[in-house]
Amino acid sequence: MRVHDDNAVRYLTFDRPDSRNAFTAEVARELAAELESLDPNDLDAVVLTGEGQAFSAGGDIEAMAERDETPQEAADRVRETVGRVAEQLLTSSVPIIAKVNGDAVGAGLSLVAAADFAYAADSARFGATFINVGLVPDMGGSVTLPQLVGLRTAKDLVLTGRLIDAETAADLDLVNETVSDDDLDDRVADCIETLAAKPTANIGLAKRAIHDNLGRSWSDGLEYEALTQSLAYGTPAHEEGVDAFLNRRTPSFDGSAREDTDQNN
Repeated sequence: MRVHDDNAVRYLTFDRPDSRNAFTAEVARELAAELESLDPNDLDAVVLTGEGQAFSAGGDIEAMAERDETPQEAADRVRETVGRVAEQLLTSSVPIIAKVNGDAVGAGLSLVAAADFAYAADSARFGATFINVGLVPDMGGSVTLPQLVGLRTAKDLVLTGRLIDAETAADLDLVNETVSDDDLDDRVADCIETLAAKPTANIGLAKRAIHDNLGRSWSDGLEYEALTQSLAYGTPAHEEGVDAFLNRRTPSFDGSAREDTDQNN
């Protein structure tokens, strides 16, 4: 995986084009470690994309064929590789953008589903193709996919393993938007520009409230919402936003946006 920073944006590029950026356990561990290191004090956004013609073809089938492990060993491996990636995608305070430059299938589809934003080239195709090799969704796909597209459609995609085009993926809310292949970079840049003007740490609080409340009752959800809002009230970004509104000016979050809120409270 190739890593580079451009101003306050980190680009994580899967660079195994000969295998259509298929995932091995080593690649998943590397990605998880990169996601764990993200700091909202330093970054406005992270962009995930692939080298070549594919975003990611999912798990590396050749690597699967070489495995010799017990069911318990397999469960442990899944938890500490693709499961660890999904956890970091869903909990990172830094917003994650999937720039889907080509096909996203299997674990590649799960990555797109777990990202905060996803923009796809018109040529991209999507598929929860795990069943085609006798597997079930991983990298959070069994959790995120039904939440995005609905239970009935998720079952259709998962149980048939069929491919859908980018336009259909957008219609199903699997991606935010599709654009021509030539315009994909510009569309992602527009999203980054929007996010850069917002307080990154407070984006993390909002994301935390949304994700954590998915599994709660409405009453517990309201209590948790109050907790996260109380953390936001104490941030410099909130003070700056209120002052800017009252003084009819555009807020400047460059300093306060990345000041750490205590996200462990």
